[in-house]
Amino acid sequence: MSDFVICYDISNPRRLGRLYRYLLKRAVPLQYSVFLFSGDDRQLDRCMEGAIELIDEKQDDLRVYPLPSRGLKARIGRPTLPEGIQWSGMPAEW
Repeated sequence: MSDFVICYDISNPRRLGRLYRYLLKRAVPLQYSVFLFSGDDRQLDRCMEGAIELIDEKQDDLRVYPLPSRGLKARIGRPTLPEGIQWSGMPAEW
């Protein structure tokens, strides 16, 4: 299992909402338009196939970046998950 950052820039509010709701069911929101996806390459491909159907490839931008498995993962600022919910893939704080 690997971690990937999915981010997007969508020009149309309707497509933006659709893509946001689609990714919300499959990944963890980190910031506006930035999600953390955990899975293997096949699961990522399936997720991206569905996401590509929701965007206009000529006007919108959808990107995926792999995260190193042994790299530093930290956050500064407001937590992504509500207080009391722990997920081992997300650092508690810096």
